[in-house]
Amino acid sequence: MILSSMRNVVFGYGDEPVLDDISLDIHIGQFIGITGPNGAAKTTLLKLMLGLLRPWSGTVQLNKELSDNGKMIIGYVPQQVASFNAGFPSKVIELVRSGCYPRLGLFRRFTPEQDEIVERSLKQVEMWHLRDRKIGELSGGQKQRICIARALAQQPQILVLDEPTTGMDLDSRIGFYKLMRHDVSEHGRTVIMVTHGLEETSSYLDTLISLERKENEGWQCLVTNSCNVHFGPVD
Repeated sequence: MILSSMRNVVFGYGDEPVLDDISLDIHIGQFIGITGPNGAAKTTLLKLMLGLLRPWSGTVQLNKELSDNGKMIIGYVPQQVASFNAGFPSKVIELVRSGCYPRLGLFRRFTPEQDEIVERSLKQVEMWHLRDRKIGELSGGQKQRICIARALAQQPQILVLDEPTTGMDLDSRIGFYKLMRHDVSEHGRTVIMVTHGLEETSSYLDTLISLERKENEGWQCLVTNSCNVHFGPVD
């Protein structure tokens, strides 16, 4: 089933287009990578496919049938999470618990089920043992994991990750890719990840969207499926 369909999308900043004539389909229940060099408009493409930006021309259609009570739940982890400084007062568990708030209603009364979700989310990123530490005391890689745990606690239909392994060592990065692969395969979640680590991630992904640029043109997409068969933009 298609989650997002883009047809002939053009978008830019100022007077210059950065994405030119993009057509592709994003399917639910896949681990999708978006890659390309610095300045390749990867985050812009991500925002367009989720309807967070309006294209100059062309169309973007989201599958409204997938919404939960009229709203599609998207967990988002931005690139610059290391900005929490040493004075940030919240504890790890408090930040992750806040990911449950949108589902709790006005009075935000936690149930044992929510407590289990928070514990499971922290254990998935191997940070349960630091649950009572203050966020500002953690390393950059640990802060990244905490933000991922908060996104998981939202129980999102779509998990969007912008360079999520920044600050992690190799073993931690591989462990994270395996975690996302398991989450997609066993729970049917859709994970969309912006990444530079193509060699590390390719064996875990279902679909890879590579942004490439021809001279005097905007960035365009080349899509690779899990069988490493290249195919061009969808007509």
